[in-house]
Amino acid sequence: MNGFMVRRKPEKKRRPLFGVPKGIVLLTTREGWRHSVLTVEGGMLCGRLTDVPVNAGSVEARAAAASMVVGLARDFHEVRVDVSWDPPREPGSWTAQVTVASTLPNACG
Repeated sequence: MNGFMVRRKPEKKRRPLFGVPKGIVLLTTREGWRHSVLTVEGGMLCGRLTDVPVNAGSVEARAAAASMVVGLARDFHEVRVDVSWDPPREPGSWTAQVTVASTLPNACG
């Protein structure tokens, strides 16, 4: 050993690309199922449920949207979330509330 110490630059905590989810809006269109995920920070992530067939029912689409949000919350924020769907107010449109249920244990110890 040569007696020199190596200094590392302090790691900057990177802000996750996806905010903590707080709600979902799900719409059925001619092109397929569309979603908007609203975040606590005021952001929104919109897109299409690509793994859900255009002619799929609302139960399958809601399950896929909820699964997507649960996975995003786990992967980006290490939290477990619960998704609760509201009764539909109009045909072809559903909304859900997303709440943080718990923080996941740190895998690194």
